[in-house]
Amino acid sequence: MQRLVFAFIAGGLFGAGLFISGMTDTSKVQGWLDVFGHWDPTLAFVMGGAILPMAVAWAFTRGRKPLVGGDFPAPAEPKLGRNLVLGSVLFGAGWGLAGLCPGPSVASLSYGGWPHWVFFAAMLAGMFAAPKVRARLDTAVPAE
Repeated sequence: MQRLVFAFIAGGLFGAGLFISGMTDTSKVQGWLDVFGHWDPTLAFVMGGAILPMAVAWAFTRGRKPLVGGDFPAPAEPKLGRNLVLGSVLFGAGWGLAGLCPGPSVASLSYGGWPHWVFFAAMLAGMFAAPKVRARLDTAVPAE
């Protein structure tokens, strides 16, 4: 039960942060990506406001255990591979075209109207299809 309470609080803080920062506003996100047009640099502060505390948090977790079960995840493998490149390209294309990524898309469902629901459905379909596509790619062209 304690774990669910912490998850609820963390999810609420995450959603509130997405809303306050403008990450659920598709025009703000697309303005950040429009470097050669009407560029809106304000999301750089959101990125900095996320990266700096997270760097401190990762340093703070070394040698510690979480208060509520399990272990902290290991640092990601720094190796650049096919899965990372393809995933990054698909994520970036979806983010640029729709102005949303998974977290903000869920947060915007309650007020975003039908386009947000269409994006969310397409995102779920992509998540469902991804393991099947990855298996076919691994069979056709084995990763190194």
